[in-house]
Amino acid sequence: MAKAVFKNYTPNQLQLLPPSWDEKIDKAHPVRVVNSVIDRLDLRKLYASYAGGGSSSYDPKMLLKGIIFAYISNIYSSRKIEEAIKSNIHFIWLCGNNEPDHNTINRFRSEKIAPVLKGIFKQIVILLAEEGLVSLKDQYVDGTKLEANANRYTFVWGNAIKTNKEKMAKQLDELWQYAQTIAGEELKDTAPIDFKTIDAEKVNQTISAIEEAIKDKPITKKVKQKIDYAKKNYPQKLDEYKAKEQILDGRNSYSKTDTDATFMRMKEDHMQNGQLKPAYNIQISTNNQVITNYDIYPNPTDTLTLPSHIDSFRQLYGQCPETITADSGYGSDQNYEYMEQQGITAYVKYNNFHQEQKGTRQKKYPFAQDYLHYNSLKDCYICPMGQEMKNIGSHIKTNDNGFEQQITKYQAQNCNGCPLHTLCHKSKGNRVIEVNHRLNKHKQKARENLTSPKGLIHRSQRPQDVEPVFGNLKHNKGFKRFLTRGKKKVSTEFGLAAIAHNLMKKAA
Repeated sequence: MAKAVFKNYTPNQLQLLPPSWDEKIDKAHPVRVVNSVIDRLDLRKLYASYAGGGSSSYDPKMLLKGIIFAYISNIYSSRKIEEAIKSNIHFIWLCGNNEPDHNTINRFRSEKIAPVLKGIFKQIVILLAEEGLVSLKDQYVDGTKLEANANRYTFVWGNAIKTNKEKMAKQLDELWQYAQTIAGEELKDTAPIDFKTIDAEKVNQTISAIEEAIKDKPITKKVKQKIDYAKKNYPQKLDEYKAKEQILDGRNSYSKTDTDATFMRMKEDHMQNGQLKPAYNIQISTNNQVITNYDIYPNPTDTLTLPSHIDSFRQLYGQCPETITADSGYGSDQNYEYMEQQGITAYVKYNNFHQEQKGTRQKKYPFAQDYLHYNSLKDCYICPMGQEMKNIGSHIKTNDNGFEQQITKYQAQNCNGCPLHTLCHKSKGNRVIEVNHRLNKHKQKARENLTSPKGLIHRSQRPQDVEPVFGNLKHNKGFKRFLTRGKKKVSTEFGLAAIAHNLMKKAA
């Protein structure tokens, strides 16, 4: 029987000439892509952030390479990055045997990179564009929600603040009315008080006036307790609510442990109960599955994010994209109007676009206002029975971004006895419809774009372009929850993930 032969194993044997790390790295390994791309970047702004004097610092280029390759390797924790730099051959080669600790890595990531990261990201995208891997002309836009590094059960709700302030105002009004009933003479020259809006100063003035008016009058113990409670607690509570409303800044909620994060309904709901979680809304633009722009928003809906997302793209590259393709979450009057003003061809769906194309909506709602005939010469709609629905006035509607829309109302002349009444509308009187003519015009243009040959190409490309990027980041890279807190740090964290994604696309 042949004797088994084993390869030499002498782990404690010293080598006179240690092997070169470069020989151990595969020529096509992504670590070489990171090294070559970062070497080509202009990092003068990053170097300028270091003050002179004192002991020497680690080379920021080395730290940048190490962190980006860590994100490519699905390593996001500063302690785990430190461990990899000390033990992983790819990190040892990339960092040139330097061994920064986790504090150095964390300070560099949060303090040094943050102000210049978007510029570094831009340079990499332009390099990829010069190599023909990406185009800045056609952009595919989408958003996703990523959970914040915040407590899921400590939160502030805007509606709760509003309700509590209303209760305070009602209580003050009742006390004021009571004071007037028992001390009308003392309060006859007092100006009436409006309790629709209240603050700490108004509470103090009101309570002082009430106490002065009833100081010699017999009042019940219960009323006295209410006055004392309002005097002691309301001003402090209202100051607290004012501070919270400043943090909310129009939002409906925020987390106490990360005040920039808003509670949003997440698709990744492990409890399957529609639980709200503190999160950020991430908006990206892509081309050929390369991220060309990213922004972080606190509002859960995509509709209001597009104009500022386009603005940041223009600031980044000095130009707007020629085309934008997005799903129906972006199909609003403001977004269509903005893209038209910027000269962007919009392949953006609107609500009910697919039902409209299939004809299912018209079958289900044959008398919806979208299917009523509009006579532009007479400025009237024709109801299903042939009556003219006349213009009865307009009003301005303003959205959360301050964008104004003109809404025009049209009313039927006589719906009594109409055989189609119950099918046409549910209201008791004559039917009234509200129309945004500008939006209808934009929807008609969007319909033409989306059903054109180019529109069909862009529509089929969108789910293959932008959606796999989020799939890769969340499921392949495990990037489902932020490690840092605050919008600034979160933006840096996602920016590094975006750079890592783009460099992996180049390596592939």
